[in-house]
Amino acid sequence: MHTNALALLILQLIVIIGLSRLIGRGARWLGQPLVIAEVVAGIVLGPSLLGWLAPDIMNGLFPASSMPVLTMLSQVGLVLFMFLIGLELDPQLLKGRGHASVAISHSSIVVPFALGAGAGALWLYKSLSSPEVPFSSFVLFMGVAMSITAFPVLARILTERGLLQSKVGTVAIACAAVDDVTAWCLLAFVVSIVRAASLAQAALTTVMALGYIAFMLMVVRPFLARLGARVASREGLTQNVVASTLVLLLASAGVTELIGIHALFGAFLFGAVIPKEGRLAETLAERLEDVAVVLLLPVFFAFSGLRTQIGLLNTAEDWLTCGVIIVLACLGKFGGSAVAARMTGLRWREASAIGILMNTRGLMELIVLNIGLDLGVISPQLFTMMVLMALVTTFITTPLLKWIYPLEEIARERVVVPLPVEPGPPPYSVLMCVSHGQAGPGMATLARSLTGREEGAQLHALHLVSPERASLRPAQQRAPEEDSALMPLLWRAVSLGLSVRPLSFVSAEPAQDICRTAKARRADLVLLGWHKPLFSQTMLGGTVRGVMQEASGPVAVLVDRGLSDIKRVLVPFAGSRHDRAALALAQRLRKQAGAEVTVLHVTPDLGGNGGARAQVEALFPANEGGVTLKEVRSDAPDEAALGEARHGYDLVIVGIGAQWGLEDKVFGLQRERIIRDAPGSLLVVSDASPATAAEPTSEAANDGATAVRVLPARS
Repeated sequence: MHTNALALLILQLIVIIGLSRLIGRGARWLGQPLVIAEVVAGIVLGPSLLGWLAPDIMNGLFPASSMPVLTMLSQVGLVLFMFLIGLELDPQLLKGRGHASVAISHSSIVVPFALGAGAGALWLYKSLSSPEVPFSSFVLFMGVAMSITAFPVLARILTERGLLQSKVGTVAIACAAVDDVTAWCLLAFVVSIVRAASLAQAALTTVMALGYIAFMLMVVRPFLARLGARVASREGLTQNVVASTLVLLLASAGVTELIGIHALFGAFLFGAVIPKEGRLAETLAERLEDVAVVLLLPVFFAFSGLRTQIGLLNTAEDWLTCGVIIVLACLGKFGGSAVAARMTGLRWREASAIGILMNTRGLMELIVLNIGLDLGVISPQLFTMMVLMALVTTFITTPLLKWIYPLEEIARERVVVPLPVEPGPPPYSVLMCVSHGQAGPGMATLARSLTGREEGAQLHALHLVSPERASLRPAQQRAPEEDSALMPLLWRAVSLGLSVRPLSFVSAEPAQDICRTAKARRADLVLLGWHKPLFSQTMLGGTVRGVMQEASGPVAVLVDRGLSDIKRVLVPFAGSRHDRAALALAQRLRKQAGAEVTVLHVTPDLGGNGGARAQVEALFPANEGGVTLKEVRSDAPDEAALGEARHGYDLVIVGIGAQWGLEDKVFGLQRERIIRDAPGSLLVVSDASPATAAEPTSEAANDGATAVRVLPARS
């Protein structure tokens, strides 16, 4: 049957990306970086597993005729990815720690290079190479392959462990940056030797490469600095600027390919010379990262997996050789880094943690190995052994780091600046947690009404960045107010005359970090933004559920439907502690913003409103006015609340509870009706204080007949 080439490519991309993300879920559960899942997904789709279990399916999905297309697509992905890696190499990484970083980094290259080259010269060349491969090329390549550190994987591990701003993290990320530059220069030199037909040609290639590097630093970098200044001061990063940058990127990659040192080095060099000041580098990374990392990079992993044939290791001697390669790789990287770190003055625990981190190879190792296989320097059998080495050294990094450098050590590294304690009652404080930018303006409006012009009120805006989004930008030290998710909130705050303190950091545990931040900032209210879930229909699942369970005070979730002003407020009330917390927020809105408050007391009996009246009067003094208490008899409290909400209220404040159809569910198939059908904005409140025995149940005692009695507003 004739297969359409485009349809086949689309199917291949669906399978590759889908399987990578599916395995990635398991990798995240094991505390492993996503690159582990992507490597495993590639091996699963290749002859090592799919080709072994179902060779017809593998050959049908990845026929030999489709390999050239996948090869070129993966190479384009690698060019973009190496450009992104170059963008991340910020010279600020070395500020204040250049000597130690260079010493550790060079030790972590020299020792494994010597071990790899020695093993290649004395052992591997005879057993795993062919006479056609030049001895010098093989030995040099094995040295380089053993000395690689995966900068992006290391950055992701540091962010997930909360180590990026610690002493260990800053030294490790700086060492990895120096390591990357040095290793890629060595690789370019080795590739030039392999491709050269003679020693004279190799020398000419080296001279041309050095000349091109000088041209990029002295000519291209100043031009890019002027371009970055124009982007920052004028219209921003337009499509013309992006197009020009991509043309220059491809030209740089093409030049280094023609010179003979591989296109990836040109892409890496172009990214490295782009100035990191201003917004050019950061904005380019934001534009290109998802396409390169999510769409194109998994193609490279699948392509590498199709070339990895674990079946070639079919004897005990082969597996012993693979084991020795892994031991040598770990010994060289860990030993060289740890000893050098100790000699620079770090404690053995810190030095060991740096050694473990520098032993991470991941994606960068696969790139080097594929270059070696393409050049014919290493055989498919040795390629498979080295891929397994890259997988093992990356996989063991996280568990070893947890053992050597546990959470207690990380806590010691953190410097906590306590907020000053002023005499008298503490000021009212709100922590606004923004996940998506569209939730920000409504939060600012609500915060303005909650605080009014209260002296000393403190408003904090928090945006947590997932490790996946931050993994390629570990060195960026941008100010929190530049966070795109926080900008809509901050703009609205400025227009309302509010002073908001922005805060943004990477978090792998958003619910816990929100609660920790709320405690550190002494927040009286944690305010969360709501957006429609992708799969679950419940608003009380995921991070929201985690915050409500972990918080030590009131938590509110804002469902914003165009909240611009708060003049009329409705509080459905049945007497639970969550309802009382909702009533307290309404009381603050009444006091600070002058809002008219209507309390809707839903009971099964018209004569049972005494308790509600007492609680309302406790919060709203009789001489203030502006409060209406309505009593509704109904066996469907959520229906009664919805009916009243349709009378033109700006905001409905409701406590969570079964009586309002708002239950604590991990995964809901039907969205809570009060959220779905409420015509205006909604604020769902949870109170973390212990439940009392007097709380009402949601069961109705009557037949559902409804009567309404309006008690006159007090004046």
